[in-house]
Amino acid sequence: MVTFENDYSFGACPEVLAALVDTNMEAMIGYGEDPHCARAKELIRQACAAPDADVFLLTGGTQTNQVVLDMLLAPYEGVVAAATGHVACHEAGAIEFGGHKVLTVPGHEGKMHADELEQLIDLFYADDNHEHMVFPGAAYISFPTELGTLYSRDELAAIYEVCQKHEIPLFVDGARLGYALASPECDITLPQLAQLCDVFYIGGTKVGALCGEAVVFPSGNAPAHPIPRIKQHGALLAKGRLLGVQFEALFTDGTYVRIARNAIDMAGRLRALLHERGARWFLESPTNQQFIILEKGEYERLGKQICLSFWDTYDEDHVVVRLATSWATTQEDLDVLAAAL
Repeated sequence: MVTFENDYSFGACPEVLAALVDTNMEAMIGYGEDPHCARAKELIRQACAAPDADVFLLTGGTQTNQVVLDMLLAPYEGVVAAATGHVACHEAGAIEFGGHKVLTVPGHEGKMHADELEQLIDLFYADDNHEHMVFPGAAYISFPTELGTLYSRDELAAIYEVCQKHEIPLFVDGARLGYALASPECDITLPQLAQLCDVFYIGGTKVGALCGEAVVFPSGNAPAHPIPRIKQHGALLAKGRLLGVQFEALFTDGTYVRIARNAIDMAGRLRALLHERGARWFLESPTNQQFIILEKGEYERLGKQICLSFWDTYDEDHVVVRLATSWATTQEDLDVLAAAL
């Protein structure tokens, strides 16, 4: 079946797959100490215009969020996120499982507002009992958000200013970062992102890799002893070369940017198609995820022809459905969807 269910249904983009095949019989040292990992990290530093950056290659998004936040937070601290943020609602309590509470502020089409972040921090310290409470020790946002929306450069700068004022790190989840940077509505470049947060990651799993995320501490500001902490969370591969080879391929000859643009181009055509069919919108995003409202019967009928993603219950007769494009989406896929609609 044709799928618009998510952006990680397919394997690897051809460039990544070819690189894995070409390097398959190379005997390499383990745990990311091989030349391919070193080259991948250097390519990422160049792309971020951050020559002193600490770069770590991890296995997947949930492990990455766990590892980074565990690195950043003291045992008595939690992380502030929008209520719609991935760590708050779609990671099965992974952050809490690691011993850190997620403290939430309202999500505005997926986004955190800087003034509400500051209000939460101010109210915490104004409480005479705050020594008995979970401290706000870091802020988390995703770019794009869980709903496919984008922070502007000014919005991100405002959040980072609050974090710097209160001396807490800002962590940007970039699981779909390629799709944010490729959007015509994005006014943030990769080097600018590296200047507007303390740590972020470049998602590979959803943007052309079989698996893998590249964590970037732009100023060489990684906490002490990162490798044992990564390993404690099960995110360090013995065959680390698998991640290095993939990111080396993604950041050679502009592959990462090019394949991300395909998803955005296809998303634009998807939006046009949905408008033509008179879709009822829940949220129309500038990236690769679109959210529409369907009657339950229509959702069940379409689900027999197209793989769709249930997002939420809208009312007793309707559901919110997500349609996602990816680096692998084709015009032929959209034609099948058009016929089904």
